Amino acid sequence: QVQVAESGGGLVRAGGSLRLSCAASGRTFSPEYMGWFRQAPGKEREFVAAITWKSGSTYYANSVKGRFTISRDNTKNTVYLQMNSLKSEDTAVYYCATSRSPPSIVLSFSSAYANWGQGTQVTVSS
Repeated sequence: QVQVAESGGGLVRAGGSLRLSCAASGRTFSPEYMGWFRQAPGKEREFVAAITWKSGSTYYANSVKGRFTISRDNTKNTVYLQMNSLKSEDTAVYYCATSRSPPSIVLSFSSAYANWGQGTQVTVSS
């Protein structure tokens, strides 16, 4: 079974940067893609970014495009989310997850993912 664990969250001022990490473990870890989602208080979980495991193709929500960068290190089974120019509306718990098997072609839906982490809190002060 695959397990994922996020880290790197914290408190940052608006305009600042944070880098989140998501480390995956499991005997047979080879997802089609991995994704980052976030959930703010009182709101639904929303897609942030995703990356395909083999080719490294990336996908972003419009709200973070140009500010966030998703990357992966296949040798470490780790996905990163570099967040720059943070805004107060980026405040949320950030989760990462691996794609379900068989994978969905719509990787912006939370239902396309399994093996969610516990999340890491990101708080942006204005």
